[in-house]
Amino acid sequence: MGFMNHTVGFFTLLGLSEKPYLGLPLFAFFLGAYTLCVVGNFLISILILTQPQLYTPMYMLLANLSLVDICLTTLTIPRTLCGFLSGNNAISYLGCFIQLFLFHMVGNMDSFLLAIMALDRYAAVCQPLRYSAIMSKKTCICLLTISWIIVSLHSVLFTVMTSSLTYCFWVIHHFFCDVPAMLMLSCTDTYTQEMIVFIEGSLIVMGPMLFILGTYILIIRVVLKLNTSQGRRKTFSTCSSHLTVVIFFYSSIIFMYFRPNALYSPVYDRVVSVVYSVITPMLNPFIYSLRNKEVKAAVKKVMCCSQKGEKWVKDQEDL
Repeated sequence: MGFMNHTVGFFTLLGLSEKPYLGLPLFAFFLGAYTLCVVGNFLISILILTQPQLYTPMYMLLANLSLVDICLTTLTIPRTLCGFLSGNNAISYLGCFIQLFLFHMVGNMDSFLLAIMALDRYAAVCQPLRYSAIMSKKTCICLLTISWIIVSLHSVLFTVMTSSLTYCFWVIHHFFCDVPAMLMLSCTDTYTQEMIVFIEGSLIVMGPMLFILGTYILIIRVVLKLNTSQGRRKTFSTCSSHLTVVIFFYSSIIFMYFRPNALYSPVYDRVVSVVYSVITPMLNPFIYSLRNKEVKAAVKKVMCCSQKGEKWVKDQEDL
């Protein structure tokens, strides 16, 4: 059986549905979602990098989140779209595990960025006088570097663990290579791998989530003590967008990775995976921009400068 892993050489991805009549609607959905995700997150990143008033830790972390979200969707959606167009859903053995490695690394970096952003909100609300010291440039760089190291080691573990299995089946009931779907293809008992996913995965995923919940409990306690309702509304408005993203992201992740393999359902799991791999990255720029006054002010400033530039060009042409 071990020899079989190397002689077949590829897997077949079934995608989101095996029903042919759903091909066109799913293609349109994925294409639209990917376009919105890339354009929205790219514009947010450019806006933050070009507007000096947004040169703060919070928005620099948001720019990092936007770039990570672009990478997350790019790892899965273009390959899925090609499968819709060509009908070729094969992915090489090596390509499958490269995709699995990168997806878990980038996806978990999303989780760590949300935790660092929660720390930023805690420092701004609960420790305003020490904010600059807590969220200094050196601290942010250090936290980002440590996070990338942790998620890289996590991805190496998951990739080595999954690629060392013996496979009897080569059809993956998913639209990308992921650990739960891969475990279902193994000929051998996967109890040990399931325990590793549950225990180690809990530390990597649940750790940041519990940290976020803890910081927001502290933030809510401080906000409720504010004397003015306007101050409470302003603080809740700033934090609510971040909390919305956290709820979307972690609810789908918990369902996907932290339940017994016996409860694995190809149909439901594929739908749920769309939430954290496609929908959440697509919604992030809209949630942050529509609920954030500073981002909206920066957008208006750019649009105003653009209109002035166009007017100046037109005046020069008239002369």
